[in-house]
Amino acid sequence: MGTENTQKLERIQSEALEKLDTINDLKDLENWRVTYLGRKGTLTQVLRGLSQLPIEERRDIGSRGNQLKSLLEQKLSEKEESLKQADLERKLEESSIDVTLPGYSIQLGRTHPTTKILRQVCDIFASMGFEIVEGPEVEWDSYNFEALNMPKGHPARDMWDTMWVDYTDENGERPMLLRTHTSPMEIRFMERRDPPIRVIMPGKVYRYEATDATHESMFYQVEGLAIDKGITMADLKGTLYEFARKLFGEDRKIRFRCDYFPFVEPGVEVAIDCFVCHGEGCSVCGGDGWIEILGAGMTHPDVLRWVGYDPDVYTGFAFGIGLERIPMLMYGIDDIRLFYNNDMRFLKQF
Repeated sequence: MGTENTQKLERIQSEALEKLDTINDLKDLENWRVTYLGRKGTLTQVLRGLSQLPIEERRDIGSRGNQLKSLLEQKLSEKEESLKQADLERKLEESSIDVTLPGYSIQLGRTHPTTKILRQVCDIFASMGFEIVEGPEVEWDSYNFEALNMPKGHPARDMWDTMWVDYTDENGERPMLLRTHTSPMEIRFMERRDPPIRVIMPGKVYRYEATDATHESMFYQVEGLAIDKGITMADLKGTLYEFARKLFGEDRKIRFRCDYFPFVEPGVEVAIDCFVCHGEGCSVCGGDGWIEILGAGMTHPDVLRWVGYDPDVYTGFAFGIGLERIPMLMYGIDDIRLFYNNDMRFLKQF
């Protein structure tokens, strides 16, 4: 029996080492380990059967078996290290870098045309003493409409195609929405600040409407507000004239015409003379010679009362700029959707 177990260990050693020499990848090496050293491996089974042998033979076979186990584990470790090194060298050879080849050019990012104009607009108004603040894009109905002189059921609400948020209050109404303009920030700012106020409020706004060359469901606006004692239409005209002159050029002319906005009284449409044809009429200005750039007006007394300002003491003006309209005019862009299509051919031009 002792000779039989000894011969069995010798066969396991011979067979294991012979197969180990033929292994060329880690997967086969793992199979080899399971076959001989695993929980049900051939050598493991021999060592588990030691308890059934006579004590003298148990010592001899146990000693031989443990020596063989140590040998196979050592060979396994050496083979594993050898295969890993060979695999690493192969990968390095496959991905080797030819230092004589020209390098890859690094693509530099560019400022998006909307961001570029937004920064210019903010810098211009900051130079005139205006603060710059931002506000939430998900807004309450009370800020977006009611506080701006548009109570529930007011027909002026139809001017803004509203995206309502799926939220219902205790009265079964939906007073939460994606803001349709940046004007709600006027109310939020006035609620926490006493006059005098000089502030602009840039940000994204949302409209539920079909997209085409001149309409998008999301775009940028810049709202402006000034509140103080004795502010008049002359202050509004002077501020917007200075803005247009700095943005579009020193020789710009400005035109103010009456318009309607619920939260200002009187309201005006502000246009500049066409910087392409200088008032002669062309495709950019539609043959009119003038280009509308924003809406404005004197802050409505009801808006001032809403935030607790006395309209007999304080007056002010407000204006709103559709930001994408400016680069469309300046760069001759004929489709607003190009700003958000992520087409590098378009964006690289700026």
